[in-house]
Amino acid sequence: MKEDFIIDNGSCDITKKSCNRNSHHMLPVVDWMSDIPKVGDESDLVEVQFKNTRKAYYHNASQLPLEKGVVVMVEANPGCDMGEVTLTGRLVTTQIQKSHINLERYEIRNVIRIANDEDKLRAAEAHAKEQDTMIKSRQLAKSLGLDMKIGDVEYQGDGSKAIFYYIAEGRVDFRQLIKVYAETFRVRIEMKQIGARQEAGRIGGTGPCGRELCCSTWMTQFSSVGTNAARLQNISLNPQKLAGQCAKLKCCLNYEVPVYEEAVKKMPSRHVHLETMDATYYLFSTDPLKGEVTYSTDSHHPANLQTITYKRAKEIIEINKRGEKPVSLGGKETVVETMKIDYQNVVGQDDLTRFDKKKRQGGNNDRKREGRDGNKKARYNRNRGSQE
Repeated sequence: MKEDFIIDNGSCDITKKSCNRNSHHMLPVVDWMSDIPKVGDESDLVEVQFKNTRKAYYHNASQLPLEKGVVVMVEANPGCDMGEVTLTGRLVTTQIQKSHINLERYEIRNVIRIANDEDKLRAAEAHAKEQDTMIKSRQLAKSLGLDMKIGDVEYQGDGSKAIFYYIAEGRVDFRQLIKVYAETFRVRIEMKQIGARQEAGRIGGTGPCGRELCCSTWMTQFSSVGTNAARLQNISLNPQKLAGQCAKLKCCLNYEVPVYEEAVKKMPSRHVHLETMDATYYLFSTDPLKGEVTYSTDSHHPANLQTITYKRAKEIIEINKRGEKPVSLGGKETVVETMKIDYQNVVGQDDLTRFDKKKRQGGNNDRKREGRDGNKKARYNRNRGSQE
């Protein structure tokens, strides 16, 4: 009896159809509906993955017994290509919606057959030439003086076409380059421009968090990342720490931005000051996730910092709007005093020479000091008279 469940070597492989996270392919998917019986109205679409992060969707028009992990031959332009089925059933439609693919404009071809040994051998021979082709193609592009970088080369399963993935800052006229490539490699040439993030996803690697790069494991759509995301989360604007392996800002900076945006809405405005009986406080820093705000008595420098909750800060703001001041910034007291303070004349309350005057304590100490001074003066006069 064939075992359906395989749990060994501490891996994540639960079934051959579902989890299979330790697959050598990038962008793995989990078919969590693999053990649910099929119904008659299911779509015949299947997801097929090729080298690295390239995926496409095909019709299983011949109703082949396809499941996750099966290697198939699919229609291509021209010839045919070989890939591995990564998703089948009703989840394929959900995956298409997630990838924002318009089926009306997307040309969906058919699955030809399940790959046999001859197909796999031909594809292996074609893929073996990819590394040498990439090195040679870079040299040819450099000899033509083109400002571009060949990031990867992928041969079609039947070896009739090669896809060259390149990176360039601007528009590149590679018409002459295509002619040179066609004469050198004797295959049909297709050029595809990719960005720095897509290149990092195709190469793969490990991020500073210790996990595989998001762009090579699950991300299919890349949104722009700005420094405002770092400022919103109070992250130090250190380019070496904010940049990923693609030399761009890390995609993970955007992950918690909605949470911070929602939390920041509760924080008091930076332009509103808190008035208390002891001082005026200016907003110094905020911690949206903790719901705490720190105030300083100096508007430009940290001085007498006090941290309170945003609820307490808003409470003081409401008190100030009523024309009143709380006794202190923190605490649970509710006693407030009016902000309308009458004018007081404080001139003359403190004498500038108050430190020059010595307060007399009175008593025996003063009399003893006067007696000692008198005795010293008498001895001085006697000594002076004897000398004369």
